[in-house]
Amino acid sequence: MLRFLRAASLAVVAALAPSGAAAVDDPGIAALEQQRAERKPMKAVENRFFLKQDRFEVAPAFGYVPNNPMARRFTGEINFGYHFAENLSAQAQIGFSPDLGENDLKGLPSVLLQRAYDASSANAAAFQQPLDKVVLGANFGVAWAPLYGKINLVGETVLNFDFYGFAGLGMVSKQNYVATYDVGVDITQPGADIVLLTKQGNEVKPSPALGVGMNFFVNQTVALKLDARSALYIDKKPQYDANVPVSEQRLYNNFTATVGAGFFFPKMKSRLYSY
Repeated sequence: MLRFLRAASLAVVAALAPSGAAAVDDPGIAALEQQRAERKPMKAVENRFFLKQDRFEVAPAFGYVPNNPMARRFTGEINFGYHFAENLSAQAQIGFSPDLGENDLKGLPSVLLQRAYDASSANAAAFQQPLDKVVLGANFGVAWAPLYGKINLVGETVLNFDFYGFAGLGMVSKQNYVATYDVGVDITQPGADIVLLTKQGNEVKPSPALGVGMNFFVNQTVALKLDARSALYIDKKPQYDANVPVSEQRLYNNFTATVGAGFFFPKMKSRLYSY
């Protein structure tokens, strides 16, 4: 009886023993445990629809400068890029804004000149409203795209996108003007323009550039681009009296918002694994 109880107890202990020993002896279980231990956390978004690595990009764009209070400034740009990785690329941008003289002025210069004239018509000719127009700009730098995502629009349509930031160096070429009150104009005539615009010369300024943007991938070659970029430069403070020179300087910002299309080449390589 004692011998039977001892054998029964050994059988129960063997049945309740941890499976670690069996796992060591079973190569399949051991491999499964190793794979679980070494598996990396799953990415939030898998299977990129669009791959950029080792591809060139050409992106024409059109935009507007919303922070110039004196003139309406439209711009045409072209961007060039080479993507070293999915989230890192070298970028170059060249932009041109046509100068239309008095035809692209906003209403603010007229308002300021009229107020100065009403305040002291005898000295109205001494007051000038300085303004400038950035005609040409270029910058070179690096873009970093840390965020990639997908949007489920309508039904089964999925739009892939990424978000990027840009930093670089460049230049702006600007045309300087002064607007003065045209005392020879007959303000009683319909459409009379009191603004007399005089060129003061062209200047080229070095300008660090900072920006952000988004790519919305239409297919594996084309992307819709939204871009907002600031070109910063240092220049003299406005000189409102023609007889009183100004030597102090301050920081200016030529901010441009653009919409364009990016074309990528060569043809995208097929994915060999989840990316």
